[in-house]
Amino acid sequence: MRIIPAILAGASLLGAGAVLAAPPSSTPRPDHIVIVVMENKRYDAVIGHRKTPYISELARRGANFTAAYGETHPSQPNYLALFSGSTQGVTDNHCGHMFHDEPNLARQLLDAGHTFAGYAEDLPAVGSAVCAADSYVRRHNPWVNFDNVPAEVNRPLTDLPADYDRLPTVAFVIPGLCHDMHDCPKADADAWLRDTLGGYIDWAETHNSLLILTFDEDNRTDGNHIPTVVLGAGVTPGDRTARIDHYTILRTIEDAYGLPPLGAAADAGTLTLQ
Repeated sequence: MRIIPAILAGASLLGAGAVLAAPPSSTPRPDHIVIVVMENKRYDAVIGHRKTPYISELARRGANFTAAYGETHPSQPNYLALFSGSTQGVTDNHCGHMFHDEPNLARQLLDAGHTFAGYAEDLPAVGSAVCAADSYVRRHNPWVNFDNVPAEVNRPLTDLPADYDRLPTVAFVIPGLCHDMHDCPKADADAWLRDTLGGYIDWAETHNSLLILTFDEDNRTDGNHIPTVVLGAGVTPGDRTARIDHYTILRTIEDAYGLPPLGAAADAGTLTLQ
C-alpha cells in the first residue's frame, strides 16, 4: 500500500492566468480525495468549540490549518475559486451563472484520465440544474455552471458509494443548508459529518486517500478566517500556521495529479501535510 508523503509548500513562477502544461509530478498521488465544504463560520466558532466536538477531534487528529481564509463574500465566488482557480467575476449568490468552456478541476481530471463527481445533499436528480430544492442550493454546487463538465458527474448525495474503493479520483460532498451550518445548529452539522463521512475518514487513513474539510467563508466577523482540516494516509497531525486559501487547496489537488495550476492557483503554495 502506498502512503502519501508530505505535499510540500511551494510557490509558482507562473502568472495568475496561466494554464500551461504541468511537468510530470514526482509526488505519489492519493487514490481518492474527498472535499467537504461547509458554510459561514469563523475558525474559532468551530475548531475547539463545545458544539462541534467531532470536527474538533478531527482537527487534533489531522492537519489543522490555523490560518485558512476565504477569498471574498458572499458564498458563491468562494466555491468557484476552489473549483476553477477564479471567482469568474461573480460577486453575488444569484442562480444561473454559466461559463462556456472555462477551465476547471473536473475538466482537468477527466481530460487526464481520472474521474470526478460532485455529491450534493437534496439534489433532486442526476444532472439537475435547479436553483433550489429542499435544502439544496445551486450556488454551492459550482460544477453545474460549467458547460464543459458532463451533467452525469453532478449527483445526489444518495449516490455516494458505500464501497469507498468505488469513489471517483476526486469528489466533492456538498451538504444542504442545514448540515453545512448555514441554517441549523452547528451540532447538527457536526453529527452529520460524523455519520456521513466518519467511515470514509477512518478508511482513508489506511487506503492512500484524503479528506479535506473546509468552509466557504466566515460570518464576516473575523477577516474571512475559516476552518480547514485535512485527514488521511500520510498526514501528520498538528497545527499548520502558514496562511492558505481555497487556491492553495486547488493547487494541492492539481499537483498531486500532475495537472497544470488554474488561474490564481498558479501563484499559490500547496498544503503541508507532514
